[in-house]
Amino acid sequence: MSYAGKNLRYLRKLRGWTQEEFANKLSIKRSLVGAYEEERAEPKLEVLEAMSALFKLSLDELLLKDLSAAKGASYIEQRRKMKMSSASGTAEIQFVPVKAAAGYLAGYADPDFLDELNTFTLPMLAPGMYRAFEIVGDSMLPTPSGSVIVGEKVEDLEEVRNSNTYVVLSKNEGVVYKRIMKNNRTKNKLTLISDNPIYEPYQVNAEDVIEVWKAIYILQKANTVQRWDVDSLAGMVNNLQEQVSSLKKKLN
Repeated sequence: MSYAGKNLRYLRKLRGWTQEEFANKLSIKRSLVGAYEEERAEPKLEVLEAMSALFKLSLDELLLKDLSAAKGASYIEQRRKMKMSSASGTAEIQFVPVKAAAGYLAGYADPDFLDELNTFTLPMLAPGMYRAFEIVGDSMLPTPSGSVIVGEKVEDLEEVRNSNTYVVLSKNEGVVYKRIMKNNRTKNKLTLISDNPIYEPYQVNAEDVIEVWKAIYILQKANTVQRWDVDSLAGMVNNLQEQVSSLKKKLN
């Protein structure tokens, strides 16, 4: 009996790779990874050799051993152990890339889904619950598209402070990065504001908000920040201040 397909799936999930990412590492089509994992086809010798080199395992181990059983635990348990091997006391941050944002709406509370997310650490963070989200688009310029927002979990909407930036997960909007304004008269609504003034503020129902993460750090690639001349920047700041002042008057 060959365990090649089962081991392929186990090793892929242990590393937190998607089928597409794994296929690229093996230089094969994604559909073949699916066929191997579902045991509809047997991996070719060159694929096994690529796996052997990638994971530093012998062909006998790949073909004849059930690696998940040999390890004495499921891939999820193994992955948790790998994550816990990082330095104790350092806050671990789960990373939600753009490609996982749609699934996050359904899987935000699913331990198996969250364990599939890659993680990293930042030594400057105090102990706490953190998550990182990749953002796309220009609605929060000058924070560029592709930036990663590291947020700390907000347990109660009462902790939200007006005009601060947050990552908000809601039933209708999914994952967005915005400034929040609370309405003193209608506490069942939150106003979300973009830093780019060409985008109009909009409201979400508080009951539709699933999670809120207070932005702590912004991670971005070098040379991706848009350069602004002083007049343009001053105009943007004044425009934003006017929007906020107008909203405060309406909300109060």
